[in-house]
Amino acid sequence: CDDKGQMYMHVKALELMVKTDQLPCNVKFMIEGEEEVGSNNLSIYVAENKEKLANDVILISDTGMIANDVPSITTGLRGLSYVEVEVTGPNRDLHSGLYGGAVANPINILTKMIASLHDENNHITIPGFYDKVEELSAEERAEMAKAPFSIEKYQKALDIDSVYGEAGYSTNERNSIRPTLDVNGIWGGYIGEGAKTVIASKAYAKISMRLVPNQDWREITELFKTHFESIAPKGVTVVVKPHHGGQGYVTPIDTDAYQAASKAYETTFGKKPIPQRSGGSIPIVSLFEKELKSKTILMGFGLDSDAIHSPNEHFGVWNYLKGIETIPYFYQYFTEMTKK
Repeated sequence: CDDKGQMYMHVKALELMVKTDQLPCNVKFMIEGEEEVGSNNLSIYVAENKEKLANDVILISDTGMIANDVPSITTGLRGLSYVEVEVTGPNRDLHSGLYGGAVANPINILTKMIASLHDENNHITIPGFYDKVEELSAEERAEMAKAPFSIEKYQKALDIDSVYGEAGYSTNERNSIRPTLDVNGIWGGYIGEGAKTVIASKAYAKISMRLVPNQDWREITELFKTHFESIAPKGVTVVVKPHHGGQGYVTPIDTDAYQAASKAYETTFGKKPIPQRSGGSIPIVSLFEKELKSKTILMGFGLDSDAIHSPNEHFGVWNYLKGIETIPYFYQYFTEMTKK
């Protein structure tokens, strides 16, 4: 689902249009494999090939929909700041009996520092973090709440007995219109079989922050770095290494391209799709708008149950075929609208 299966839908949709003489416009394909590590080389390529990549609209399938019987179009993406942190204490691993309690333990320190990044209401404690966060109106939040959602089914699918997150917001708001900070990995010391009583010299963590429109990922990365280094106690040193990031994005729903996508879903699903903001990040979308001045339409056919980024990630055959069926209608309707 994320994203070879959805990419290949477009290849097969183009094949269908060519074989049946239904291709109504020129199509340019761009397929690259570095999205999960920031697409740094793509940003260079796009900046150097603007004429070659000139377009009227960009179509991407790297998102999902609410359910097979509830089509939706993603209208917003969160930005991303990804960092790695390193905490160093003594110059070597130490015997925890001889030195325990006398020197700072980098793993203990790191976990305390990470824990302090959220308060009792699960608000992020980094100074300035929320300064540019877009606050949606009550009317917009009410519209979002109309999307079908069962908290019971959500918890059952994840085998959890309760949801968790920022106070004052619903689950669907927490994972789409609010910024987050999560530890993606943490390690240090001895993790092999059996026991080895050591105080590790170093401890590490990888941390990602999902950002909302108006938050600049470079600014947030710097805010994180400054804050994290400032809360380190004496006895350890802290290094913050930025990895990659990207800006958030909101797609207007009053354009010909969005209306063409909506009409395409309505044709094949028999009902109008619901506009929905996603919690994920696709940094190239803001890159395309900046460099190519192009709007992007996000026509995704994945489901929450596809387990993206997990060992058992998959993509339903029904969804794959539905995408191949729907995509040609987007080209047809968009071409008809822009010719008027």
